[in-house]
Amino acid sequence: MNTMINKPKLAVIGIGYVGLPLAISLSNFYQVKAYDINKSRILSLKRNYDITGEFSSSDLKRGKFIDFTSNQADLFNTNIFFITVPTPIDKNNKPDLRNLIHATKLVARNLKKKSIVIYESTVFPGCTEEVCLPIIENISKYKLNKDFYLAYSPERINPGKSKYKLKNTVKVISASNQYSLKTINKIYKKICSKTHLAESIKIAEAAKIIENTQRDLNIALINELSIIFHKMDIDINKILNAASTKWNFIKFQPGLVGGHCIGVDPYYLTYKSKQLQYNPKVILSGRKINDSMGFYVAKKLTSFFKKKRKKLFKSKILVLGVAFKENCSDMRNSRIFDTINYLKKKGANVDVYDPLVPINFLKRKTKKYLVNLNTKNFYDAIIISVAHNEFSSMGIKKIKSMLKKDGLIFDLKSIFSKKETDWQL
Repeated sequence: MNTMINKPKLAVIGIGYVGLPLAISLSNFYQVKAYDINKSRILSLKRNYDITGEFSSSDLKRGKFIDFTSNQADLFNTNIFFITVPTPIDKNNKPDLRNLIHATKLVARNLKKKSIVIYESTVFPGCTEEVCLPIIENISKYKLNKDFYLAYSPERINPGKSKYKLKNTVKVISASNQYSLKTINKIYKKICSKTHLAESIKIAEAAKIIENTQRDLNIALINELSIIFHKMDIDINKILNAASTKWNFIKFQPGLVGGHCIGVDPYYLTYKSKQLQYNPKVILSGRKINDSMGFYVAKKLTSFFKKKRKKLFKSKILVLGVAFKENCSDMRNSRIFDTINYLKKKGANVDVYDPLVPINFLKRKTKKYLVNLNTKNFYDAIIISVAHNEFSSMGIKKIKSMLKKDGLIFDLKSIFSKKETDWQL
């Protein structure tokens, strides 16, 4: 008969936006070691510095961070593994499972009997059991529910300044049998206010996928409505305010959809759907709209230049904010880069400023970034793409002072009133 693991020794594989909060939270109650293949990431964490800005130096002092490339054997002392590696999409919008497979192989090589392997990375329904399980069994030569156990608990991390953190978020958990479910439930209840026990791993995987697919579709609808109502010369924000007076209307806002979840997860679901010979229509239509919004903004700015008889070639444009959402340093899949690249190809000189994104992150994406804003009467256009608190507190007067006399302000998130800007989404 199975007995509960008396002294859980935990390992978190992948110390990104998901793995780091998990490792820090668990370290309050258990012996935890956190692993990553990114040497610079490990080095900065060991120096008590989190480049994402999510944790303070005092928070990081509780963690034990290990470089995968030199300490793989240390994993053998672990009996509960959390795999939290990124699961992006490739250039063809298909799941890129290389990180997941690599982490699974590393765990399988160091797996002891009666261990539990828990996946938190977002995947398509069935991936944990169809892709990961065979790898573990083949390498370790162990059998599921006899020698080791499998579990899945989708991450619900909300990067940036958000009231929704790991502690006050309901954690969906699932496992390969009741023993492992009971064990991980006890662990997660230490760090989460509430858990929801899903009936199967596939249900938990699917729940994560549809959470973000639903949000993606809702934003796509509002983005399309915004395009339509612009053609009618009707203010979308006033329409939304009026519609919101009905009790069951959900007020989504138009905007650029990026990040590692909303802009990615629907493609994992559609990938699996196509494997089953069903070509999803609504989901892909929503994705097409949201993926095109960065180009829509660039083309709209181009048309404004033409109306004003301004030349886009060699014009000076400032983009305020490149993170995928407000008050966050995460740039993953930020659609504003579609706008930036389009304008650059047309010959415009584009500067970028984002006070929350680390400089070395900006260097990888763009060569023209600003550390400070102190230029007067310099830009032909300013695009406010993210509703960072710093931009709203900066005030429209200071932002306008950086414009030439006939300069344009595109306020994509409607931070300021419409009459103070030239265009809003």
